[in-house]
This record gives sequence, C-alpha cells and structure tokens, in this order.
Amino acid sequence: MNKVYLIGNLTKDPEVSETSSGVAVARLSIAVNRDYLEDGERNADFFKINVWRGQAENCEKYLKKGSKIAVLGSLHNRSYDDKDGNRKTVTEITASEVEFLSSIRSEEAQTPEQLRLEEVSEDEPLPF
Repeated sequence: MNKVYLIGNLTKDPEVSETSSGVAVARLSIAVNRDYLEDGERNADFFKINVWRGQAENCEKYLKKGSKIAVLGSLHNRSYDDKDGNRKTVTEITASEVEFLSSIRSEEAQTPEQLRLEEVSEDEPLPF
C-alpha cells in the first residue's frame, strides 16, 4: 500500500504548467510541522507535491503561499542526471486529492485599520 496523508502550509505559490499533450500539472511545496520539539523549537519537514488536471487548475486559482491544505496521495521516486552527470533521486508525492483548509475569506480578511465602520443614527433606516 502506498498512501500518504499530509496537512501543511504552502511554502510558495503553486507553479502550474502543461505537459506537451496539454495536461495541467501544479507543483506545490508544503511545510508540515513535526509533532515534537527539538531543542525547544518546532521543526518542519518539506515535501514536493504534483497535482494533475482540474485539481491543478483549482490549486492555481485558489491557493497561494501560506495556504493550509490537506493532501492524499502516493509517494514516487524518480531519478535524473544533473548537469555534471551525477545521478540524483527525488521523492515526490502525486496527489489524488487536495482539500483547501484555509478559507479564502480569512486570507483576504481586512486588518482592523482597513475596516471603516459607519455610524448610523437611530432615525435613519438600516443600510441592509
């Protein structure tokens, strides 16, 4: 069985491209907090995630750096030769499901300085 379930925050905006056959792929990078402290500090692990097709387009549309997501997927290893001819192996997650845990409204919420409350007198009708 090859299943991975992670909850974390995007470390950068999604990078979306298309394959030569026109299939959308989003490349995500998330930070997942560890559940224990090391030397009094909480560390995180970082994972690369590939999301395909319509989900990739939704990630591009609705996610940004800092967004909290849940990912269900599987681990995959791939190898390549770098520019110096050295063999490199990369472990990535291929997502089968991505759930957006940050609400768009909370990410776009205004700070108290940006909010302007209008005073309404008791004689005026309510504005709604």
